[in-house]
Amino acid sequence: MNVIGFAGYSGSGKTSLVEKLIPALKLRGLRVSVVKHAHHRFDIDHPGKDTYRHREAGAFEVVVASTNRLALMREFEKPAELTVHQLIAELYEGVDWVLVEGFKHSDLLKIEVWRASSGQPTRYMEDDFIVAIATDSPGQLPQATLRPVLDLNDADAVADYLVNNQKRFAYSFDDRFD
Repeated sequence: MNVIGFAGYSGSGKTSLVEKLIPALKLRGLRVSVVKHAHHRFDIDHPGKDTYRHREAGAFEVVVASTNRLALMREFEKPAELTVHQLIAELYEGVDWVLVEGFKHSDLLKIEVWRASSGQPTRYMEDDFIVAIATDSPGQLPQATLRPVLDLNDADAVADYLVNNQKRFAYSFDDRFD
């Protein structure tokens, strides 16, 4: 499995890029999973549904499955901040690529997503895990870089970069959980 992170400030275009990369990689015959960091309380279940009722009754985990889909909901008894590596370990092993959105401070190799119009600073000068920059304004990068600068609006070019450099993004669970 190959893993690449996408880091950038809110509104930089991370979600849009990941959303376009998924079909671009699938067209190349690759299976893609996504890990997304949520900064707030979220819920994928709804009051009245059986799975919601089971969670409300105190189940630690509820798995719901059909012939088309599987969902796992886990309730933590107290707040728990899982690492990106723990979340990757939860994924199906038969995946070719894991796209990680968020976790900008992780030790994963990442593509920085940056727009000059956001007014936010770049991170590539301080973060050695940033291997490329995806931007719509390459001429406005604050400092020259030897890292590849990718067109934020060209998901096919970003997919080509990932596929052409996939050995660099190979992920080993053994390296993470010894």
